[in-house]
Amino acid sequence: MNEVLQKIQKIGIVPVVVLDDAKDAEPLAKALCEGGLPCAEVTFRTAAAEESIKIMTDKYPDMLVGAGTVLTTEQVDRAVNAGAKFIVSPGLNPKVVKYCIDKGIPVTPGTSNPSDVEQAIELGLDVVKFFPAEAAGGLNMIKSMAGPYVNMKFMPTGGINAKNLREYLDFPKILACGGSWMVKGDLVKAGEFDKIRDLTREAVQTMLGFELKHVGINCKDETEADGVAEAFSKLLGFEKKPGNSSIFSGTAVEVMKAPGLGANGHIAIGTNYLDRAVNYLESQGYEFDMSTAKYKNDKMTAVYLKGEIGGFAVHLVQK
Repeated sequence: MNEVLQKIQKIGIVPVVVLDDAKDAEPLAKALCEGGLPCAEVTFRTAAAEESIKIMTDKYPDMLVGAGTVLTTEQVDRAVNAGAKFIVSPGLNPKVVKYCIDKGIPVTPGTSNPSDVEQAIELGLDVVKFFPAEAAGGLNMIKSMAGPYVNMKFMPTGGINAKNLREYLDFPKILACGGSWMVKGDLVKAGEFDKIRDLTREAVQTMLGFELKHVGINCKDETEADGVAEAFSKLLGFEKKPGNSSIFSGTAVEVMKAPGLGANGHIAIGTNYLDRAVNYLESQGYEFDMSTAKYKNDKMTAVYLKGEIGGFAVHLVQK
């Protein structure tokens, strides 16, 4: 898969943006980045789109900005010259797709049925947009098409919102979801960029679903650990569950048989999508100790952040 599309997969949500005035491009980009989504698909249906893409990419060079609603090869050139890193179209125009492929430009054309997907496969693509997602059959349609087209991934757009986002992203053939609920046109026109930032943060939190899984307590040896676990079990009625390196009291307390990371212990935070959580937190300036990462079937299941908070190491775990 193309490197740009891999980055989109880690972000998880692509804000679909309509800008009528290029003056809104910089504050909108700032709001999206601060909200945790350093990505935007700027639709090429307005006169301000080209200049808006240029402003966004100039002011926020690390932001992943693409052009949407691209219908012609001439628009491809204008978008890319303005700084667009990927191209999205509502339908599958073989001429536009071939043009992008020949120039090495990541492109995700719109599809809505098996015939479209087969055209995309013939053109050498392994990711397509599914549009209009809800109107074209939603997740059930994607699941039906994913059966015969096992190597294809989909980026649904159209009707995606905070309520159905997780349902889509939970299906492994979904690369990411496009949506506009956090960048509604009326908010942009009113200059309510703080509101857009807050809605973006809400979208990210809905996607990642951070929650406390357990607290780990460091003990000097197994005898001390057993006593601490027993104390919690008596206090709260939790079942004591001995393991190789620790003893759990229920699921909320893990007592280490020997001192682990963190002066006092560790705090485990569960997340719906570990790779996306790592990507999000790194975009917010946090660092991870990748030497602590654990994997199952080549997928990361746990990893510690660098440093401590209140004497506790913090690690993320895949729910």
